[in-house]
Formats: sequence, structure tokens, C-alpha cells
Amino acid sequence: MTSRGDPECGMKPYTRKASVLWLGTHQGGKGAINTPSAVLKKVPYGSGSDLKQRGTNPPELIAAAHAGSFSMTLANELGEAGYRPLQIDTTATVTMEIIAAAWTMTQIHLDVIATVPKVAQCDFVDAALRAKANCPISRSLNANISMRAKLSPRGPAERLRPKRISVTPLVAIRNNRARRNGAKT
Repeated sequence: MTSRGDPECGMKPYTRKASVLWLGTHQGGKGAINTPSAVLKKVPYGSGSDLKQRGTNPPELIAAAHAGSFSMTLANELGEAGYRPLQIDTTATVTMEIIAAAWTMTQIHLDVIATVPKVAQCDFVDAALRAKANCPISRSLNANISMRAKLSPRGPAERLRPKRISVTPLVAIRNNRARRNGAKT
């Protein structure tokens, strides 16, 4: 059996990039993120601990990348096990702490709810654990990664409806989650 990244499987290495312009000091500065795809175009970001900061911050971007990567990996794991997931909703929560006078990412918790027809609970849990171990972002981080994974009782009639995409995707995600939790945006 060959691995997913093995050239014999026809999968070739690839690169992606993002650029950042930072102005000022750590606490008083500000920055802007750009990606060649223009999904992130001059998106403001700042210090992760500044809650008043408009825009995003590095821990939030890592959380978004981890949630996205894990969801795709779980969909792949379920597919390889013979299941077709309808919906995977993953929230990644990054915990930052000061350790030895430096901010350190100490914990990432993945909260996963999935709608997968005809899957047995044990098969779903096995796929979620494999996804957590095989997710490229999980493998690249030096933090404790915990997870809570559960199946949604919803059926195929309640498939994910298309959502409007905001100019700033992270703001749209944050607003959608806030609405689900009953907060006003």
C-alpha cells in the first residue's frame, strides 16, 4: 500500500503562499494579509491577544486552517471507509498561553458534528481519530490536540444550504457561529 503523498499514487508536491505586511511594534502595530487567490486581500490582522482589534490574528487563522484541513481529512477518511458524509461542521479552538515569557499555542480542541448516512458510531469515531492523526495541520503543530466528535441525527433532507460568501470569510464564519449560539452580530 502506498501513502497518500507517494509519487506512485500520482500525487505531486505543491506549494501555497500568503504574504503579510506588518507596520509597527508587536502591541501597537497592525498588518494586512494577502493571498494570490485574493480570498484574503488586505485583510487586517493584529496581535492575537487584542480583542478590540478589527480583523483577524494568527491564532484565529491557525484555528480556521486546522478546522478546514481536519474537515477535508475526515471526509476523505469516511470516503475511504465507504461512507458519503453530507455535512461536517468543525470548530477549532486555539489556546494561547505565556510559557517562559513567550506566547505559546498549548492546546487546540476540535469540536466536530457530522451528518453521515448509514455510518455506525464506531466507524465514525475511528474515521475521526484517523483524521485527527492524518490531518496535515495536526501533524505540523506542536500543541496538545483534543477532539469531541459526534454524529448529527439530521437526515439528508437537512443538507447544508449554500451560504453567502462575505468579502472577509473569517468574519462571515464568526458571524454565522455567533448566530447559531444566539448572539447578535
